[in-house]
Formats: sequence, structure tokens, C-alpha cells
Amino acid sequence: MDVTITPHAIEGSIEAIASKSMAHRLLICAALCPGPTTIRCTTSSKDIEATISCLEALGARIERDGDLLRVMPLPGSAASDNIRQGARGALLDCGESGSTLRFMLPVVCALGCEASLTGHGRLAQRPLSPLYEELIAGGSDLSEQGTFPLKTSGTLRPGRFELPGNVSSQYISGLLLAAPLLAGPTEVCVTEPIESRPYVNLTTSALKTFGVLVEELRDVTENGTRVTRFLVSPSTPYRSCGSVNVEGDWSNAGFWLAAGALGRGVSVTGLDLASRQGDRSMLAALAKLGARVERSGDTASVSGGAPTGCEMNVADFPDLVPPLAAVAALAPGATRLTGCGRLRLKESDRIETVCAGLAALGASITSEGDDIVIHGRGSLDGGEVDAANDHRIAMMAAIAASRCTAPVTIRGAGCVQKSYPAFFEDYAKLGGRVTRTEA
Repeated sequence: MDVTITPHAIEGSIEAIASKSMAHRLLICAALCPGPTTIRCTTSSKDIEATISCLEALGARIERDGDLLRVMPLPGSAASDNIRQGARGALLDCGESGSTLRFMLPVVCALGCEASLTGHGRLAQRPLSPLYEELIAGGSDLSEQGTFPLKTSGTLRPGRFELPGNVSSQYISGLLLAAPLLAGPTEVCVTEPIESRPYVNLTTSALKTFGVLVEELRDVTENGTRVTRFLVSPSTPYRSCGSVNVEGDWSNAGFWLAAGALGRGVSVTGLDLASRQGDRSMLAALAKLGARVERSGDTASVSGGAPTGCEMNVADFPDLVPPLAAVAALAPGATRLTGCGRLRLKESDRIETVCAGLAALGASITSEGDDIVIHGRGSLDGGEVDAANDHRIAMMAAIAASRCTAPVTIRGAGCVQKSYPAFFEDYAKLGGRVTRTEA
């Protein structure tokens, strides 16, 4: 699907969609504990559906009733033993979801059920090292990485796993989600600083909801390296919380808040203003770019203030780079976004596609190594943007279109299905003028 947007101010109020980051974690925890759990998840997406599909392939049953997901866990032994058993030889289709792959791989290794994992798009090329090597060292046998299906055999042993802090935080989260399934104490030792640390906090929060306590200790090795040790004991196994809500998603709310900074103001409701989601940093980031920010109850509101360029390290919230870049492209002065390296490993090389997408609309934007440098203008020209099969590039182009002087056509805009299927419907609710064309 292609869309063409006729420039028009975006303003009003919209409810946040459910956080797919939290939905992944809660669904996996629910499937691995004894006893059923009801999860309230007001919206879904291709990525959330991929995790549901994988859990069902392993033997969980997930029933839908409106916005409720009733999760009947994997079969297992008595609740006192809490030993889950995955369906042997299952094939898990992770779609294009990196989170699903990196969470489910350690889980199936811990279950020892000889499952295989597959996926689509760039997923096979997205890195798994050093998680891959740690799983093998821990007793699992894995087929060659970089191709699908990725076959597993053997059973992961409890013990110590070591990861550098400058790799995907999803590796840490995957090992933590698997740890309660192991037969003994497990430690995940990570060198500091830990990139995207807030996502690890989301994982420990989800685990706590399901009865698993993760102890964190900070230490210094003999060679002076600072590390964080995440300790999981079999004395705190998974247990059902009964029911739980998936909180509102700050990552996708970031696009509407960016639109507010570029226009007459947008409010996003249904957000936890004290959330552990790292992308809650969007409010502080927009304030640094000169926007007017307000918080009240479950609502965040942003409107145009005194826009200005700035320097900003985005290592802890890389998914916010596309909407932040759109705002910076229209803020007077120079902006440098540093710490963007993880973006090269997303659905696209997101450093290059952010630059290409905004440059196609007339922005002054370049990459310098893993930094993005932007010189703001008063308006953009309009034109044609290739979404590069990346949901966040499509949404970035739509937000930037509100301040263009001519229409914007987004090629391959249907990729928003990955995280936000109703994005363009909500865009229209806020005053956007969208015309769809089936490619």
C-alpha cells in the first residue's frame, strides 16, 4: 500500500495503543507459569501476533474475547514443580519481530524441546551474537545463524552467562525470561554501560508481576571492568498474577507527540507517566528541542514552543530517532543525534533510511558515522519517500508531511502493520489528509 498525504496541521487528542514491548514480555511470562492468566491488550500488531503464534506452537492456548487474551500456559508438571514442557519439534514463526526471535530462542533452549525458529524480511540477517555463543556454551546445540530455520536441540543449563553491555538489550531480556525455567540459580553478567537499559527494566518488571524476583548486583572485575549481575533463583518460579493490563505504548505515542511539537498541539491519553519504558524520554527530548510539554494524569501533551536545535544522545531510546529527526528537521539551528549505532540493525539500516527519507522531502540531514546531523528549516518541500519496509520510517514521513509545502507520497506504507495497524486511521482522526493506493 502507498499513501499520499496532503499537508495539513495535526492536532487533537488520541489514545495510546498497547505497548508491544510489554505485551511480548507479559505473554511469554503468562505462557510459562502454572495456571491461566488474563491479559488486557487493547490493540494488536503483526509483532504481537508473532509472539502469540510462537507460544501457541509450543503448546499454549490463547483465547480472545474483545481486548482480553486468556492465556492457558504450556503443559507441565504439578504447580509445585513448575516444569513447563514445550511441544517437541515445533516450528516457531517469528514474522519480522526481532523481540520475538531473541526472547523465544533462549526460552526454547531452556525448554529443551528441539524447536526450530523461522522469520521473514531482514530477520535472519539481524545479529544474534553473542547470545548465540552463550546459548551453545550453556548446553544448547544451534544450527548456523544467519539462515532459517534456526534449529535447536539439547537443553540449556543453569549457570553464568556473560554479555557485553553494548549489544542488544533483547539478549539480556531473553536470558532473563528463560532463567526461571532452569533447574538452578542463573546469573546474567553484563558489562556497563548497558545500552537501552530501560528495556531490561521492563523485563524485570514483567517477571516481578509473575512472581520472579531478579536480584541486581553491581561489581568490579579484577581488571577493573564494571558489571551488573542479574541473579535469578529457582526459589522464585513463575506464577500467574491472575490478570494484568498492557500499558500504553510510548514508542508509537512519540510520533503523535512529535506531530504536536510541529503543529498546534497533540495530547496522548492512556499513558503511564511513571512507566519504565525508555521511550517515555520523548517528553524530555522534545522539550530539549524547544517544544512545550505538559503532563497530567494519564495524558502527555506537546505543542510548538520555541524550536531549537541541540545535541542529544539517543542510545537509551533509539526507536525515537525517526520522530525526533522529523522535529529537528524543522527546528532552527543544528541538531546532532549521537549514539545511533543500534539503528543500523533494525528493520532497515535506520540511520540511512531516516536520512534518505527526510532528505527526499528537502531536509538538510546527513550521517556521520553513527551520528545523524540535521540543519533545521522552516518547512519541507514534500515529495516521495520509500518506507524501506520499516514501520517507523513510514510514520516519520507522515509526521513530517504535516509541515511540507506539497503532498508527500509514502511507498510501501503498509509496513505500519508491524507495530501500529491503525496508524493512518488515527492520523486522519487528528486532521491528517490521507489517500491510499494499493500498490
